[in-house]
Amino acid sequence: MSEKNPIRIFVTHAFAGNPDYHRVFEYLESTPNFFYVNCSSPDHPPAGGGKEAIKEEYRAQLKNAEVVVVLASLYLENEYWVTYQMDAAQAANLPLIVLGVFGGTADVPAELKKRAAEVIDWN
Repeated sequence: MSEKNPIRIFVTHAFAGNPDYHRVFEYLESTPNFFYVNCSSPDHPPAGGGKEAIKEEYRAQLKNAEVVVVLASLYLENEYWVTYQMDAAQAANLPLIVLGVFGGTADVPAELKKRAAEVIDWN
Protein backbone atom coordinates (compact mmCIF):
# COMPACT_ATOMS: atom_id res chain seq x y z
CA MET A 1 0.00 0.00 0.00
CA SER A 2 1.27 3.41 -0.95
CA GLU A 3 -0.08 6.69 -2.20
CA LYS A 4 0.47 5.41 -5.74
CA ASN A 5 -1.10 2.03 -4.97
CA PRO A 6 -3.87 2.58 -2.41
CA ILE A 7 -6.08 -0.19 -1.04
CA ARG A 8 -9.45 -0.30 -2.78
CA ILE A 9 -12.14 -0.64 -0.11
CA PHE A 10 -15.85 -1.30 -0.38
CA VAL A 11 -17.90 -0.68 2.78
CA THR A 12 -21.36 -2.24 2.98
CA HIS A 13 -24.23 0.21 2.70
CA ALA A 14 -27.94 0.33 2.02
CA PHE A 15 -28.15 3.47 -0.15
CA ALA A 16 -29.13 5.43 2.95
CA GLY A 17 -27.33 7.40 5.62
CA ASN A 18 -25.59 5.31 8.26
CA PRO A 19 -23.39 6.77 10.99
CA ASP A 20 -21.06 3.75 11.05
CA TYR A 21 -20.47 3.99 7.30
CA HIS A 22 -19.24 7.57 7.69
CA ARG A 23 -17.37 6.70 10.88
CA VAL A 24 -15.25 4.15 8.95
CA PHE A 25 -13.93 6.88 6.68
CA GLU A 26 -13.37 9.32 9.53
CA TYR A 27 -11.28 6.64 11.19
CA LEU A 28 -9.34 5.84 7.99
CA GLU A 29 -8.67 9.53 7.34
CA SER A 30 -7.23 9.92 10.83
CA THR A 31 -4.76 7.06 10.29
CA PRO A 32 -1.39 8.38 9.12
CA ASN A 33 0.11 6.90 5.95
CA PHE A 34 -2.95 4.79 5.16
CA PHE A 35 -3.92 5.22 1.54
CA TYR A 36 -7.21 3.94 0.19
CA VAL A 37 -9.83 4.44 -2.49
CA ASN A 38 -13.49 4.21 -1.51
CA CYS A 39 -15.22 1.94 -4.03
CA SER A 40 -18.63 2.16 -2.34
CA SER A 41 -21.10 4.88 -3.20
CA PRO A 42 -24.24 4.94 -1.04
CA ASP A 43 -25.24 8.42 -2.19
CA HIS A 44 -26.26 7.36 -5.70
CA PRO A 45 -28.94 4.65 -5.68
CA PRO A 46 -30.33 3.46 -9.01
CA ALA A 47 -33.19 5.66 -10.22
CA GLY A 48 -35.35 2.72 -11.24
CA GLY A 49 -35.36 -0.97 -11.96
CA GLY A 50 -36.19 -2.27 -8.49
CA LYS A 51 -34.16 -4.93 -6.72
CA GLU A 52 -32.33 -6.07 -9.85
CA ALA A 53 -31.02 -2.55 -10.50
CA ILE A 54 -29.85 -2.30 -6.90
CA LYS A 55 -28.08 -5.66 -7.16
CA GLU A 56 -26.39 -4.59 -10.38
CA GLU A 57 -25.22 -1.34 -8.77
CA TYR A 58 -23.73 -3.25 -5.82
CA ARG A 59 -21.89 -5.59 -8.22
CA ALA A 60 -20.57 -2.62 -10.19
CA GLN A 61 -19.26 -0.95 -7.04
CA LEU A 62 -17.66 -4.19 -5.82
CA LYS A 63 -15.94 -4.76 -9.16
CA ASN A 64 -13.02 -2.44 -8.35
CA ALA A 65 -12.61 -3.37 -4.68
CA GLU A 66 -9.84 -5.45 -3.11
CA VAL A 67 -11.50 -5.89 0.26
CA VAL A 68 -14.98 -5.51 1.73
CA VAL A 69 -15.65 -4.05 5.16
CA VAL A 70 -18.91 -5.45 6.50
CA LEU A 71 -20.63 -3.28 9.09
CA ALA A 72 -22.16 -5.54 11.73
CA SER A 73 -24.51 -2.72 12.77
CA LEU A 74 -25.86 -2.45 9.23
CA TYR A 75 -26.33 -6.22 9.05
CA LEU A 76 -28.50 -5.97 12.16
CA GLU A 77 -30.58 -3.24 10.47
CA ASN A 78 -30.70 -4.59 6.92
CA GLU A 79 -29.73 -8.25 6.79
CA TYR A 80 -31.08 -8.80 3.26
CA TRP A 81 -28.89 -6.24 1.48
CA VAL A 82 -25.77 -6.83 3.55
CA THR A 83 -26.07 -10.56 2.88
CA TYR A 84 -26.41 -9.84 -0.84
CA GLN A 85 -23.27 -7.67 -0.77
CA MET A 86 -21.36 -10.41 1.09
CA ASP A 87 -22.56 -13.02 -1.43
CA ALA A 88 -21.48 -10.85 -4.37
CA ALA A 89 -18.13 -10.10 -2.74
CA GLN A 90 -17.41 -13.75 -2.03
CA ALA A 91 -18.42 -14.68 -5.59
CA ALA A 92 -15.71 -12.24 -6.70
CA ASN A 93 -13.22 -13.78 -4.22
CA LEU A 94 -13.03 -10.61 -2.12
CA PRO A 95 -12.15 -11.01 1.56
CA LEU A 96 -14.71 -9.86 4.12
CA ILE A 97 -13.54 -7.93 7.15
CA VAL A 98 -16.35 -7.60 9.66
CA LEU A 99 -16.35 -4.48 11.80
CA GLY A 100 -18.14 -4.97 15.11
CA VAL A 101 -20.94 -2.75 16.36
CA PHE A 102 -19.59 0.65 17.41
CA GLY A 103 -19.27 0.86 21.18
CA GLY A 104 -19.65 -2.90 21.51
CA THR A 105 -23.36 -2.52 22.25
CA ALA A 106 -24.22 -5.79 20.46
CA ASP A 107 -22.43 -9.00 19.58
CA VAL A 108 -21.31 -9.69 16.04
CA PRO A 109 -23.85 -12.12 14.56
CA ALA A 110 -22.61 -15.70 14.14
CA GLU A 111 -23.30 -15.61 10.37
CA LEU A 112 -20.86 -12.72 9.97
CA LYS A 113 -18.20 -14.41 12.09
CA LYS A 114 -18.56 -17.57 10.00
CA ARG A 115 -18.07 -15.77 6.69
CA ALA A 116 -15.40 -13.25 7.69
CA ALA A 117 -11.73 -13.45 6.89
CA GLU A 118 -11.32 -11.35 10.03
CA VAL A 119 -13.53 -9.75 12.67
CA ILE A 120 -12.25 -6.49 14.18
CA ASP A 121 -13.43 -3.94 16.72
CA TRP A 122 -13.42 -0.20 16.24
CA ASN A 123 -10.23 0.32 18.19
